[in-house]
Amino acid sequence: MKEALVKMIFDEGCIRFGHFVLTSGRESDYYIDIKKLITNPKALKLIAGLMKEEADKMGIAFDKVAGPELGAVPIATALALESNKPLLIVRKKKKEHGTGKQIEGEVVPGDRILLVEDVTTTGGSVLRAAKVLEDAGAHVKGIFVVVDREEGAKDTLAGKGYTLIPLVSVSELFKYREGL
Repeated sequence: MKEALVKMIFDEGCIRFGHFVLTSGRESDYYIDIKKLITNPKALKLIAGLMKEEADKMGIAFDKVAGPELGAVPIATALALESNKPLLIVRKKKKEHGTGKQIEGEVVPGDRILLVEDVTTTGGSVLRAAKVLEDAGAHVKGIFVVVDREEGAKDTLAGKGYTLIPLVSVSELFKYREGL
């Protein structure tokens, strides 16, 4: 299934080359556009299946699935459906109207959360989401990402006590590209 995901990333044109500024502020000569991939229902089903399979294999027990807005929400939704677990959406900042919530969905203190992300570089975005969940009383049991750019996210998250589990690393993508 992993090979199918790698192939799909290329078939859908999710890697572009040029000059890009990433969310982290870093500059890069390539961009991984997983948002393009996650508009494909077959890709979402594959990603959710891989995440659930890996969580089961690793013995990660979780009560709910969470994803920070925007790119991770379809992934988290697909995994919630695949695992039959409730969904949480973590906003980048608290709403300034209505209820003023930063988390959509109910967090019960002690909830074990599987947090998902589309792409990680430094891990800053997903780390902020993990902190919001932990501040609400949840326990983040693992962080899954579709593609890890291998630019420090794994170490940053490990330094804060979290385990990053990438479905695919950027080095695996480049290795596949060489074989094309």
